[in-house]
Parts: sequence; C-alpha cells; structure tokens
Amino acid sequence: MLVAVACGVIFAGMLLPVAGGIALAARDGSQSFTALPNVLDAAPLPQPTILLAKDGSRIAEVFTENRTSVPLSSMATPIRQAIVAIEDSRYYEHGGIDLRGTLRALKSNSQAGSIRQGGSTLTQQYVKNTLIVNARTAQEREGASARTISRKIRELRLAIAVEQKYSKDEILERYLNTVYFGDGAYGIQAAAQRYFGINASELNLAQAATLAGVVQQPVGLNPRRFPVKAQARRNVVLQRMVDLGYITADSATKASKISLSKSLRITEKRNGCTTSYAAYFCDYVLSFIKKDSFFGETAEDREAFLRRGGLTIKTTLDPALQAAAQKAVDTAIPRKDKSRKAVAVSSVQPGTGGVLVMAQNRIWGTSGRGKTTVNFNVNTKYGGSLGAQAGSTFKVFVLAAALDQGLPITTTLNSPSSRTFTGFVDCTTGAPFAPYRVQNSTGSGTYSMKTATANSVNTFFVALEKKTGLCRPKEIAEAMGVTQATGTPLKRVPSFVLGSQAVSPLAMAEAYATFAARGTHCRSVPMSEVVDRDGISLGAPSADCKEVIRPAVADAVNQLLTSVMTIGTGKSLKIGRPVAGKTGTTNENAAVWFCGHTPQLATAVWIGDPRGGQRYPIRDITINGTFITKGYGGRLAGPIWRDVMVAGLKGQPVIDFTKPDPTQIAGLQTTVPDLRGLDPAAAFAVLTTAGLKGEVGQYRVQSTQPENTVAYSYPGRGAYVTSGRVVKIYLSDGTTPPPPPLPTFVIPTPTPTLTPLPTPGQTP
Repeated sequence: MLVAVACGVIFAGMLLPVAGGIALAARDGSQSFTALPNVLDAAPLPQPTILLAKDGSRIAEVFTENRTSVPLSSMATPIRQAIVAIEDSRYYEHGGIDLRGTLRALKSNSQAGSIRQGGSTLTQQYVKNTLIVNARTAQEREGASARTISRKIRELRLAIAVEQKYSKDEILERYLNTVYFGDGAYGIQAAAQRYFGINASELNLAQAATLAGVVQQPVGLNPRRFPVKAQARRNVVLQRMVDLGYITADSATKASKISLSKSLRITEKRNGCTTSYAAYFCDYVLSFIKKDSFFGETAEDREAFLRRGGLTIKTTLDPALQAAAQKAVDTAIPRKDKSRKAVAVSSVQPGTGGVLVMAQNRIWGTSGRGKTTVNFNVNTKYGGSLGAQAGSTFKVFVLAAALDQGLPITTTLNSPSSRTFTGFVDCTTGAPFAPYRVQNSTGSGTYSMKTATANSVNTFFVALEKKTGLCRPKEIAEAMGVTQATGTPLKRVPSFVLGSQAVSPLAMAEAYATFAARGTHCRSVPMSEVVDRDGISLGAPSADCKEVIRPAVADAVNQLLTSVMTIGTGKSLKIGRPVAGKTGTTNENAAVWFCGHTPQLATAVWIGDPRGGQRYPIRDITINGTFITKGYGGRLAGPIWRDVMVAGLKGQPVIDFTKPDPTQIAGLQTTVPDLRGLDPAAAFAVLTTAGLKGEVGQYRVQSTQPENTVAYSYPGRGAYVTSGRVVKIYLSDGTTPPPPPLPTFVIPTPTPTLTPLPTPGQTP
C-alpha cells in the first residue's frame, strides 16, 4: 500500500506544471510507467580473472573492477548498520521507494529544472549500480547514470520489482557487493582489504563507519587521499548510528577519537599485466579475447565477457622457457642499452598452435628508455607494432612453392653476384613489373637448391621465384598464418622472396611450426582452457589445424633448411640434435632475424630499432659493448634463438625430421628397381612408386624374358639416380637369343725338342 500511495503521489507531483519541459517529460514517463520492464536482469558482478601458466602457476590477476563478492554473513555487523544508517535509515520500513525522501528530492528537482537531489533508497541505488554494471556499451552506461526524469522513473519501477523478488537482507548483500568505495575498490570486501588490509568480516566500528561514509563521494572522500575529510564524514556516520539506536554514544565517542590516517593499512592489489613476469604475453591473451569470436559475436560482447571476469584462463605459456628466453634477450641486448635496439622472440609448439614463449628486452611502461607498451612480437591488432621486414626468412615459401610445383630438389641455377631480372608479371592481371636488380652478399656461381639455401643466395632465389610465379608463394605464406603485421594481405611483388614486407615474429614462428608439423598449420592460440566463475569449462578457441602443403613438400623444405645448420649461414648454431633454420638480414641491415625449428619446437627472433630500422640500421654501432660493423641474422639473432631452443628442448627426446618421399619430390636420390619380366603397365607402376618415370624403348630385344615384358632397363637395376628421372625399358621380342658359339678346339703344334751338341772331347 505504501508503494502504491508513493507512486501515486510522486507522479501526481511530477505532473504539476512547475517546469514545462520537466512536466511534459514526466507526463510521458508516467503514462508509460506500467509498460516499463519490471524485472532487473542482474548479470554476475565483475570479478577478477586469473591467468595461469602451463604448469598451473599464476601469471597475473586482471580485473576491470577490484571486487570479491562475499555473503552477508561474511560482512561485519557494524558495516551493515552503518551503511543503512547513513544511506537509507528507513530501509527496513519502505518497499523500495521512500516517500519522504523522494518528495523532498522531487521538490528540489522541480525548482531546479533538472535532477539535482537523489533521494534514492538503497534498493534504488542497487538498481542504478546494476544497470551500470550490465551496460554493454558506453551509451548504455551513460543512460544508466544520466541525471534525467526518465532514468529515475525506470529506477523506481525496477526498485519495486526488486523488493518483490528479494528479501531485505538479500538486497543489502547485493548492494554491499556492488557499490563503489573509491580507490578502485568495488564491494565491501575489496574496500576492507584496500584501506585496512582485512576482510569485511573483521571490520570494527570505526572502520565500518569510514567505509560507509565514502559511498556518498567515493572520490572526494577517499580515505587514502583525503583522510581529514573522510574522518569528518566517519564521525557523521557514527552520530547517525547513535541517533538510530544502533550504537551507544560512548561507543561513538571512542571510535571518533581514532586517527584515521594512522589506522589505514593501504594494501596494493596487483592488477593486470603490467606487474607480471610475462607482461607482453599477458596483454596478448587479453587482446586475443577481445578479438576472437569464441568469446562473443561482437566487440561489445567480448568486452563485456572480459569485464565481467571471474574466469580462470589456463594459458600455454611455459614459465621456465619464458624465463630462459627473457634472460637470453636481456643478456644479448640489455633493456636500457644505449643502442636502443629491440629484441623480440616467440616460440610455438608445432601441431597445436600453443604459444610457449613471448619475450622482448623491454619493461612495460609508457616513458623512459627500455620501456614500451608495444608488443613487438604480435600483429598490430593485438597491441603490436607495424612489423618489420623479414629478410631471407621468406625464402622458405618460394622453396615450398617450387617443390610443390614439381621442380626437382636438384634444380641448379646460375647465380651471379648481381643480376637485373625482367619478365616478372602480376600473376592475376598479367601486368609486367619493372626490371628488378638483385645483389648477393654471400657468393656467386652455380648453386643447387641445397647450396643456395645454405648460403642464402639472393639471385638464385629470385630466379627460382620467377619459375614459381608470384601467386603460389604468397598463398603458402598466408596459409601458414603470415600476413603483413597490420593485417593486410601480402603483396605479390618480385621482392617477396627477399622478405620486403613487414611481419611479426609470432607469425613467422607459426609459419616455421607448420614446416615442423609436416605441412599442418595451426593458428597461434595462447590458451588451452577457459573456466568460468562457477568452475564450468568453456573450452578454448580452436587452433584450426589443417594441412596446407603436402607432407612431402614440408619434409623436403626441412631437409634443405638443415643444410643451413650444417654447411651454411647457421652452422655455428648447432644444438646437438637435428634442426632446421634460416637466417634473415634486410636491406641496409635494418633488421636481422633467425627462424628455426625441430619437430617439437619452432622459434623466431627479430632484432631491430623501434624508431625505424632504415633510419637506425644495425651498422657501425656499439651494441652491449661490442662494436658491430654490419649486423647479420646468424651472428646477432641466431645465438638468442639457440639459447631458447636449447632450454626448450632440454629433457625432450631427440627426434629427426621425416625423410622426404621420393615418389612426390623430384630430384631425391633413389635406386632403379628390378623390372625384368614385368609387362609395361606393371613396370611403370613400380617406377612411379620409386619416384621415377618410365619410357618404352624404340626397339625390342631378344631376351629370355617372355614376349612384351621387360628385358632390361637403362639405367639398369640397382643404379643410384635422382627421383623424377626417366628410366627407359626395353621389351623382349619373345625370341631367345642363340647361345654364343662354342670355341673351336685347335690341336696345338708340338714344340720340337733339340738335343744339345756334345762338348769337345765328350763321347756323344
């Protein structure tokens, strides 16, 4: 009855023409009052989200609102009494709307022509706070707190509904868990810990009165910043508690004599990634959630999901390897090195897409040498930079395209020290490119795929790219997760093979992990499971693993990349087990790279200058006390890569790469099978299985083999040849060759025996 009378009086008062605009708005609002929603959809309150490493250890705790919800039974009696006393003394008497307070506020607001005075009950405040928490967009948040008549009417309607649904103690519990107490503390538990270092259940009278007084002005009455004002407000609360009979005057006097500034025990709660040992990985995880549709269809949905929190995110980060990687980059180039060169390293697990490492020689911060909030490892949309040119690490994509198109692994090309290439055309439009001049920095002569890869011969690879065309290498790179760091597709240009486009280290680690997984690409995903606040597993985003190149092609690329580590530019970087890798140095030594992998781990390392590599190249510069004439991938980035790989593979079994299948990759060494006695079709099938091609000779031969079957081949059985070679087979004509003629026996002519003449004086 009280609620009904209050509503009638309120809206009758609103309709008085004390102010034209307000009266009209109130009239429209009153007419639609009964049509307003009568159910408050209270979404779960925002809670901290915990990020765990692969081994279950904590990486960070992040929250948009520092809040830990607790039941009313875990809130000390003084705080329950104090908040009612100062904010809504008639709380246990009204039905959600306090007639006296509302009429008082209405009179003030009508005279002012706008909302100036609240008059809100605890229930109405709870409704308002809940609407703000539930808001998914900035516009909704603004509407939930706007000082308008329509917003107030909506609050009144919902307050009535809340009072009908919940008990007074239930509403009080929800209110105390929702309300803001300043200094980043949401809810009474967070406030008790923030200001006094205790739980809400341990609050004494003075502490409770202090926190209750803060609610009116969470910023202006912040006890940490304004202890004098907060103490004065505390004493007002204490007196109000006396007036209402909650405490005695003597108790209030004792509590009021306590110095607030001396009783504060400010407790810092680490929030977010900034203080984590893996700050940039942590930030990548949060950015990933904001961008991935697994967490919501729209950006607003994903933001709301993250803001509500209460999640336990089990990430893929390997903490021991992260520590080793961080040590490696800091040792190579200290964070505050005068050179200002940056190092970024990412490691990915082949076949799963799990991101194991993300380190850089920087401290999370906005100003000062050695500090940045830019994650050099990732693409721009995840908080990364614009990327860096990848240099010769891009040559793997042209190798894969050539092998995929059937070019033999034994392909040899004349590779002069410099050459101007003409005849390149756009692979979709056919438009010609201007002549493209290329120089080598590692030698000249005639090279095979193996020796050209080992020595990173530019003119060889541009010539090879001309054979493959510009489309297929780009398709392979993008299928392996590589785009420009800005997210735009790679360009089909002659300089593609030399890594002229800016990419991120994580994308390159992902691509090399695809070769390690024998052509199966998995997109990088930094988490293995997400658990909600109720302990229910939500699963994790899919890595979308799928085969993007034939396993034989990947195997052949791996074999070629092992030559880099045995006879080429990476031969000083051996790690005691089979490993494939590729150095990268961009024009004018603007940046250097090293990318490499084993079947279990893929790592990419970049070194460059965030101010711009072309303006600040790695040439004639002192880095970490050593003068560098020219920086190269094998010398600078390579040792960091080696240290990370050694640490990451420690204790793991030694696994060799799969040997490429000669039936699918031309140019591999194989033996000619024995084809004798087979018909042509069967002989061709056997040759195909061996990775060879068959051709029937122009004439038939006499043979002991049946007619129209293979008499012999050339090269002959057991010969060691390259796959893809043509083996000529000669068929039997069905006639047995005559036996060779027997040798003619000739009776030998006897040699006459001569009797020696007697010596003089001797009788014959």
